[in-house]
Amino acid sequence: MRLKDKVALVTGGSRGIGRDIAEIFAEEGAHVCVNYTSNSKAADEVVAWVKSKGRRAIAVKADVANRAEVEAMVDRAWTELGPLDILVNNAGIETIVPFLELTDEQWTRLTDVNLRGNWLCSQVYCRRATAEGRKGSIVNIGSIQAAKVLPGRTHYAPTKLGLEALTRNMSAEMTPLGIRVNCVHPGLIETDMTDWVMKDPETLPIVLSQISLGRAGQPREVGAVVAFFASDEASYLTGQSVHVDGGWQGK
Repeated sequence: MRLKDKVALVTGGSRGIGRDIAEIFAEEGAHVCVNYTSNSKAADEVVAWVKSKGRRAIAVKADVANRAEVEAMVDRAWTELGPLDILVNNAGIETIVPFLELTDEQWTRLTDVNLRGNWLCSQVYCRRATAEGRKGSIVNIGSIQAAKVLPGRTHYAPTKLGLEALTRNMSAEMTPLGIRVNCVHPGLIETDMTDWVMKDPETLPIVLSQISLGRAGQPREVGAVVAFFASDEASYLTGQSVHVDGGWQGK
């Protein structure tokens, strides 16, 4: 119960890694606000699961790249669940587009969600928390692609490397005010976003051959690290980025 009675907001919490983070948080005693953008049914399922563990939970639809929607989401979470102690910036999108074919719209939307969204949610949360003199923890969810080169990700990879820099710089300013900021970079994790890799008989063996553990990770293996970063057990950790990638050695 490392997060007993803490209140957490998990963006993109209705599916994949975000869902498992929300579930682990509930197991650790936290009340959870589950953010989503389109699939209300999936978000409601996560809320029901969290409540089945005796915790409080709500689902809130919001685009993390839209300030008005983020402010409304944080306000609702604060009002219905209580002051936020933890923010997990998990919401993100990934597309694979060759560099020469990348459009302005594709670049803008992806960077808006993956990088600006993290900054925006963090700023809205930190402004309110510091105004009330509250301490807290932010965990950003990056990607192994912050350090690896993969074709078709000239728009995606920079957002994840930028997120690492954002983590360090936010930490430098916010930690003295009581809010720690850390980042988790998942590797190949078995979710719907990586389904195409897991089902490709040619690509999968190549990828797995570069991973020391020889397998894909599970969302809960990422969630466990996020829960640690969010807990008081990590009280002396801030501005850090950790790769949860099974020992991925390839480029």
